[in-house]
Amino acid sequence: MEGSSGGRDLRLEGVTKAFGPYVAVDEVSLTVPSGSFFALLGPSGCGKTTTLRVVAGLERPTRGRVLLGDEDVTDTRPYKRPVNTVFQSYALFPHLDVFENVAFGLRRRRAGEVRRRVAEALDLVELGHLAKRKPAQLSGGQQQRVALARAVVNRPDVLLLDEPLGALDLKLRRQMQLELKRIQTEVGITFVHVTHDQEEAMTMADTIAVMNAGRIEQLGSPVELYESPASAYVANFLGQSNLLPGTVLERSGGTVVYEAAGARLTMPAQRCRAAGRDVLVGVRPEKVRLSVEGPPPGADSLQDAVVTDAGFTGTSTQYLVRLPSGHELTAFAQNTGIGAVLPVGARVTVSWDPAHAFALDGAQDAAAGVETLDGEPAAPAPATGPAAVPGVAGLTGSPEPPAAATADGRAR
Repeated sequence: MEGSSGGRDLRLEGVTKAFGPYVAVDEVSLTVPSGSFFALLGPSGCGKTTTLRVVAGLERPTRGRVLLGDEDVTDTRPYKRPVNTVFQSYALFPHLDVFENVAFGLRRRRAGEVRRRVAEALDLVELGHLAKRKPAQLSGGQQQRVALARAVVNRPDVLLLDEPLGALDLKLRRQMQLELKRIQTEVGITFVHVTHDQEEAMTMADTIAVMNAGRIEQLGSPVELYESPASAYVANFLGQSNLLPGTVLERSGGTVVYEAAGARLTMPAQRCRAAGRDVLVGVRPEKVRLSVEGPPPGADSLQDAVVTDAGFTGTSTQYLVRLPSGHELTAFAQNTGIGAVLPVGARVTVSWDPAHAFALDGAQDAAAGVETLDGEPAAPAPATGPAAVPGVAGLTGSPEPPAAATADGRAR
């Protein structure tokens, strides 16, 4: 199937959107390269859906511009923009079969070669054999693919996806993540995907923008954001992190020597983002090793830790260990079949490769990016108490304004 012939980058320049005194999007500037898969990632209320609505034309920015290539589309009506949207609700016509649902937008615009284009779109999503079925006869995943075909068949410059997998169960959602990436690669259309699911963003996107309180906290590839977070918020929200307060003792050549949890430790200088002495030292749980026999050669280590909890998840065992300093760390041990599960109460040495540690400005809140079960921000970690906090998404939160669309996937 042919993709869009536009080949234009999507650009936001200083976009701000305020609803009365509340600023939902605050001076957002970014460029989404043509043909890329871009994700806006953040919790409920961070401004990601409002940003999507501004791109779609559903909301006019209070300030700033939206451009496709060199064309300013800030004031262009939604139905005149070369932008289509796939929403979580799908919005399929129950009285039309799959073929006619996909063909609806083309027929409405009196486009040519409707039958060929619809057939190509259905083949792309592997639903050609179900063209005569009604939506009620399809599974949730199949309905999602019909909605995607209906949007792609219009050959937009940009396809917006507003949490389109949210209504699917976990197994099907993971299958559809791979399908969406395959489809985007085949058609070459720019995808902008809004989600609160970190795994979903990292699986599919070439570039992720992590949003917080209406602003972009960090933008980069999934590997860059995960391995080198620029803030405690990103470190906690994108996966899980152990964050310990530390003090830089010296900087020599390419090495930073610091103290944390009563031990003298090191890391490569490029892994330290803090310019001052006070730092937050981070290590991802899967990088942490627990041993009853001492650390491996070349590793940094903390001695005399005690296992306080052990949970077996199938693929790994997740441990919580308490250090003599009172701090708690999380460690994931892969289920390789080698070695027994450590019992609660076991005394262990905690270690990691110095190259896997990172340091952030110590003035940052170690609990930033963590939500409690009621969707409220976690209380700041005490300066002298445990500062190891996992980045856990909350179960509830303030919903962002729902988006609307016409039946052919175009915003209205």
